[in-house]
Amino acid sequence: MALYWKEAAIGAGLALTIALGLWGVDITPIAALAGLAILLRMMFTGRLAGNSKLETFALDATSSVKSMITFDDIGGQEAAKRELLEALEFVNNKAKCVQLGIRPLKGILLVGPPGTGKTLLAKAAASHTDSAFLATSGSSFIEMYAGVGAQRVRKIFATGRQAAVSQGKESAIIFIDEIEVVGGKRGRHSSHLEYDQTLNQLLVEMDGISVGEDPRVLVIGATNRPDLLDQALTRPGRFDRTVQVDLPDKAGRLHILRIHSKNKPLASNVDLEKVAGETFGFSGAHLESLMNEAAIQALRHGSLEIREEDIREALEKVMLGERLDRKPREEERRRVAYHEIGHALVSESIRSGSVSSLTVTPRGQALGYTRQSPDGDRYLYSKEQLLDQIAISLGGAVLEEMVLGSRSTGSRGDFDQAVELAEQMIFSGMSGLGIVSKQHIKSQDVHEEVQNIIREQEERVQDLLGDCEKTVRLLAEELLEQEKLSGTRLRELMAS
Repeated sequence: MALYWKEAAIGAGLALTIALGLWGVDITPIAALAGLAILLRMMFTGRLAGNSKLETFALDATSSVKSMITFDDIGGQEAAKRELLEALEFVNNKAKCVQLGIRPLKGILLVGPPGTGKTLLAKAAASHTDSAFLATSGSSFIEMYAGVGAQRVRKIFATGRQAAVSQGKESAIIFIDEIEVVGGKRGRHSSHLEYDQTLNQLLVEMDGISVGEDPRVLVIGATNRPDLLDQALTRPGRFDRTVQVDLPDKAGRLHILRIHSKNKPLASNVDLEKVAGETFGFSGAHLESLMNEAAIQALRHGSLEIREEDIREALEKVMLGERLDRKPREEERRRVAYHEIGHALVSESIRSGSVSSLTVTPRGQALGYTRQSPDGDRYLYSKEQLLDQIAISLGGAVLEEMVLGSRSTGSRGDFDQAVELAEQMIFSGMSGLGIVSKQHIKSQDVHEEVQNIIREQEERVQDLLGDCEKTVRLLAEELLEQEKLSGTRLRELMAS
């Protein structure tokens, strides 16, 4: 009935305007005012700010659960999966929760570095609970027009419930990636209240989720910056569970590699366990990219199988970038060769068998690169291990100076790493300063202690490289000719 009167009023107003125009009255001011009123209405309702895009998104998102990703398809996150499955039991066992008077979970927060599988976990949660699934990002809610974000929050919750009803499901999961954009601490934007209004609406919608609601709505948020989130959002009763989604350990990386190699023909010489051991610090996204790049390398070489050398090449590409066409001058190539040999010799002197390969082929921002084989996954480091890493970082510059008489700007990154490690020692109570606090120690004292640590390691490296001139020359000639040496070949030449 309200819609009828609204249409009748618009029709009457339009007819009156036309009649006035026919009677010779200037209707320009009336048309201008009507246009302004329509424009203001569109701004306040969000249509001018792209609300139609949200509506299109909402319709498309309801079918995203058809991918049917399950927890078995996700590797390397066993602890996160267990914790998430436990939380999802409150969704699956609604009757038991009501019987015990359990308040339903309203939100689950997935926290972890990029590429660790937070989106996949959310999709698997939808499959596990047989829920309608809608996915969006925090930036989708924010516009320059006041009130648009709040309207989009209301819209996504309404669409989630409608999707569950239309699909015949009892629950819906709304996944918000990069939730720190919409859920950031209030008061940060003093000149723009749109962020705060949008967050307030999200809080209201989550508070409106009740035990008897049908269909139920569960919000899953993902972020790699939990420190930016407003406390009102992360308190119990809104996001009731925080699931840590960390980088995978060796066993997890092996699981991920096996998942991503299921549809790829591997040669008999490929040892995925060895690859898992050499990829410490890789996320699931990195490992997927590694196997994909290895398949591309095999295609380039016309091979029907992915060989070990394809995986090694892909590993270097993922870590450093694609090979570059630029060709340094011969004296620069020779300096780079000595630099990388310095790193390799110090590494082998400290831990035999630690070097995997070294190359003088430019990749990314590097003119050369020495890759070490990790000695297992490490999460804690002793003073001796940090000193060893500092020594390896200095090896390139020290050998350059010993052979060529000077250092080069190519050592800048090595020096940054050495200083960072020395500072880590200082603030971990491993230096001559004893136990110190960042807030109370003078920067000059830190600088002097860093210089002392690095100076000691420079002297140590000079002693390690003092009697290897013949070996250095031999390694340099073959490295410049072949452009790359494997760790095995390096050790053969060192022993000759």
